[in-house]
Amino acid sequence: MAERIEYDGAVRAPSRDAASQSFRSIILLLAAALCLMLPLSTYAAAPPPEQHPRDWTGLSAEADSRFAAGAAIYKQACAACHDTGVERAPQRRALQDLTPATIRRALSDGVMREQGSALSDAQRIQVAEYLAGRAFVPPSDAALRRCDATHASFDLNEPPAFSGWGLDAANSHAVPANATAITRSNVGSLRLKWAFGFPDANRARSQPAIAAGAIFVGSHNGGVYALDRATGCLRWRFEADAEVRTGIVVAPWRAGDTKARPRLYFGDVSGNAYAIDLLAGTLVWKVVADSHPSATLTAAPTLHDGTLFVPVSSIEEAAAAAPNYACCSFRGSVLALDAATGKQIWRTWLGPAATVRATNAQGIERLGPAGAAVWNSPAIDARRGQLTVASSDNYSAPATELSDAIIAMDLKTGRIRWHYQALAGDMWNVACFSKTSDACPNPQGPDYGFGAATVLARTRDGRELVIAGQKSGWAFAVDPDDGKLVWRQRVGRGGVGAGIYFGMAAVDGRLFVPVTDRADGQPHDHPASPGLHALDLGDGSFAWRALAPDTCAGRAGCDPGFGSAITATPELVAAGADDGHLRIYGTADGKLLLDIDTVRDFPTVNAVAARGGAIGGGAAPIFHGRNLIVSSGYGYASKLPGNVLLVYEAAD
Repeated sequence: MAERIEYDGAVRAPSRDAASQSFRSIILLLAAALCLMLPLSTYAAAPPPEQHPRDWTGLSAEADSRFAAGAAIYKQACAACHDTGVERAPQRRALQDLTPATIRRALSDGVMREQGSALSDAQRIQVAEYLAGRAFVPPSDAALRRCDATHASFDLNEPPAFSGWGLDAANSHAVPANATAITRSNVGSLRLKWAFGFPDANRARSQPAIAAGAIFVGSHNGGVYALDRATGCLRWRFEADAEVRTGIVVAPWRAGDTKARPRLYFGDVSGNAYAIDLLAGTLVWKVVADSHPSATLTAAPTLHDGTLFVPVSSIEEAAAAAPNYACCSFRGSVLALDAATGKQIWRTWLGPAATVRATNAQGIERLGPAGAAVWNSPAIDARRGQLTVASSDNYSAPATELSDAIIAMDLKTGRIRWHYQALAGDMWNVACFSKTSDACPNPQGPDYGFGAATVLARTRDGRELVIAGQKSGWAFAVDPDDGKLVWRQRVGRGGVGAGIYFGMAAVDGRLFVPVTDRADGQPHDHPASPGLHALDLGDGSFAWRALAPDTCAGRAGCDPGFGSAITATPELVAAGADDGHLRIYGTADGKLLLDIDTVRDFPTVNAVAARGGAIGGGAAPIFHGRNLIVSSGYGYASKLPGNVLLVYEAAD
């Protein structure tokens, strides 16, 4: 059995002070995958559509009043399925994470067209506005600036710059020196080349991919865009069923192969995995990754040797807050698909199927075990024939051994070879904060699952380690052969709002760790350390620490920590912060070399009003050639909204 680590005093009941109560409302929206936005006054002219704060149901009294007609239709025709999670009916929280245009499209000619056929188009729009809590904006490609003949063609002499979300199979998030011309000496010359505004969107959290002279990126509005890298003009747009928050993965091909028909792979928040044709932007196949109504795809899939490995996550942690919800039954998994056909090769569940454990006084069943979702992209260890992922907490009792764990699976069969559980007994769901149902597990855990992807890293003396970063603020290194602990280091304070959140980077024997340490109103035994930290991969000791400056000055939705994945080169580390700043540090000494504030309005090549915001989630800044590509805006979990893709260029 791999060693388990119990954190002294980590499992505590929530405090009742004002800070705790404030964070309670934040975490409800965070876990429920709701679109929490700041007032319209945070935007300049022609902002993205507004959002309104929600209660735990996700629908405010204002929404009930403002969209009364849609509320009445929903409650009469939709609530019986969507409020209870019947069959594949997405829970209302998932629907509220969509734009009005996406909901209307699903009802008119998408997956809900049969149910929507009984409604007029005006009624479909009313329901869509009620669920999204904002006015419907008719979709239009008129402002997307289609490419002319000069920029419309894809260059098959340019295979993908990187192998996937992790930039290489090991998930190092490292760009080699020969792949970028941006160095310590010229990073200060970076200037904005062009900006693209995502229409009908308030966040930008899909990591772009680069290939064939184009940038491929997903959007909150469900669109996947192929943009000319030189000018930002639109080559094509593909419409998924729901928001595409995952990174885009490009299948490789041989440079110059004019017969190649490469594909793109990604997932949406409704739990669908896609393969589309890179040249045409048309669907090749679509697979429901998990039939559970709470299933979602948070992280990009990983492509290796003709197999697509899909990590499956969930929003059921939030559903537990509903008084009538039978909590909880989702179990995390990794799904292996044939990349050519979408056919399942294997699936490995991270826990047994849930069973009824009790029934409360209202007759609502209590189920378990549940949880251990996977919201990070697998790292591939081809030499050992295995992949590694890290899992989240349990949602309900009993606790399982594969929650809060680093896990190795056989590439061919999915068999679990080993696991290292970093924290045992971590059971938590949103009812622990909301107190709106009795579904909070007892004892309640601290919600310290793993969000950041595992990294197969190499020390300066050549030893390989599997590295993982936890919301607790701890970083772990385990042996890739057997999962035994090699070292651990507390990098941040940690918390429900995360210590180490979405991704780290490793290069030249060092591990670079972004820390959020957002205030959460909970008692802690360690000081907050929001910033970027460098560790020696050999023993986990600190090489340097660069605490983030606090530029917020009390601004609503602003936090100084780093809540996004990061990218490193041999000389530079680029990290996006929750205050909307893009900061670039020297790898050798942690010196801040460049600080760009993206929280402003940007003129865009497609004439869509755009503004930057918090830089968060799995979308890391990407170095390529003389360009640095950055997604800005994270209108989610009380963070600064935005809707822009920025392409910077360094001087010759």
